[in-house]
Amino acid sequence: MSGPAAGTAVAATTTDVVCLGESMVTFLPSQPGRLADVPSFGRGIGGAESNVACALAAAGHRAAWVGRVGVDGFGDHLVETIASYGVDTSAVRRDPVRPTGIYFRTATDRGTDTHEVAYYRAGSAASAMSPANMPYEELFAGRVLHLSGITAALSGDCLALLRELTAPRAGRPLVSFDVNHRPHLWRGGDADASVLLELARRSDLVFVGEDEAEEAWGIVGAEAIRAAVPEPAVLVVKRGSTGATVFASGPRPGPRSSNAGGAETVTHVPALRVDVVAAVGAGDAFAAGFLSATLRGLSVRDRARHGHLMAAAVLTVPGDLTEPPARDHADRLVALDDDAWGRLRLGPGWTAADRASEEVRTP
Repeated sequence: MSGPAAGTAVAATTTDVVCLGESMVTFLPSQPGRLADVPSFGRGIGGAESNVACALAAAGHRAAWVGRVGVDGFGDHLVETIASYGVDTSAVRRDPVRPTGIYFRTATDRGTDTHEVAYYRAGSAASAMSPANMPYEELFAGRVLHLSGITAALSGDCLALLRELTAPRAGRPLVSFDVNHRPHLWRGGDADASVLLELARRSDLVFVGEDEAEEAWGIVGAEAIRAAVPEPAVLVVKRGSTGATVFASGPRPGPRSSNAGGAETVTHVPALRVDVVAAVGAGDAFAAGFLSATLRGLSVRDRARHGHLMAAAVLTVPGDLTEPPARDHADRLVALDDDAWGRLRLGPGWTAADRASEEVRTP
C-alpha cells in the first residue's frame, strides 16, 4: 500500500498513541565482563518505540505498536511480550524472508568505555519497512503517532516511510518525534544530522537531548536548539541530571508552516535525584511520561514532571521496562511545591510506595 494522499482524513479512533519502530530481542549478560567472557545470556526485548508503547499501556493508556518482524521464534517472542503489557500489536507485519533483529550487550552502563553492544539487525524484517508495505490506516489511527530517528537510520526505505508520515497533511495525528541519534546506525557522512533535523522540523512534539544535539548538529544550549528547530509546537530539550527545558507555543491558525503566531513559553523543570540502578531506557520512559500527561491535558510543568517520574521508575530497575507508579501516586508527587520536588529522592522500589510524604527527604 502506498502512502496516503495529502488530504487523507484520519478516522475516528479510540487509540491514544501509535508507536512505529523496530523492536529486537536483546540478550542480557549473566555477569559483568566483556562479551567474549560472558558465559550465558538472558533474553529480553529492546526497542525505543515499543518501550514507549509498553510504558503508556502500563500507565493506563490505549497504546499500539506497529513494526515488522520475521516469521521466526524471536518475532513471536517480541509480539507476545509487547502484547503482554497491554499493547495492541494487531498491525505488526510478519516478513517471510527477513529475520527479526537481535543484539547482545554487556552489563556496564552504555555511557562507559567498557560497554559493548553487538547488533545483528542488518537486513532485518524491520529494515524493510517502507511506504509500500506499512498499514497507514493503523498508523494514523491514534491521537498521537510516535516516531524516532532510529527508524530513519535503518534503511532508505525506512527513511522514506518517516518522510511520508511526517509530511504535512490535513487531519494527521499529533506527530511526536524523539531524535534518538545513534551514530553507529548511520551509513557514514553527515546525512544523519540533516535527516534528523529535517524530521524534527516536520513534527509537532520533539524530544532531543542536549548532548545529542551537540553531537549531531553542533548546536550547544537549549535556546540555540530551539532556534534551529522552530516549527514544532512543543520542543523538549533533555538536559540530563539538570532537568528538561520545554519550549511550547500557543495555538496558531493556518497550516503548520512555522511556529509564528503563538505566544511561546519556556519552562525549565529540574530532574529528580535518583539512586540509579541502570541508565537504560530512561529517555523512552521520559517520553512516555510526557506523552501520558499531554494526553491528559496537563500543564507543561506537569508533563515534564511526569516524564521525570517515569524515567525514575526505569532508572531504579535493571532493565528497560518496569511498572510505573500508580497514577494517583504520580499525581501527588507532581503536585508538590518546588521546594518539596527539589528534596525528592527516589530509589529502588519507590514505585510501590503509596505515601508521597515518605519519599520527600533531605539527603
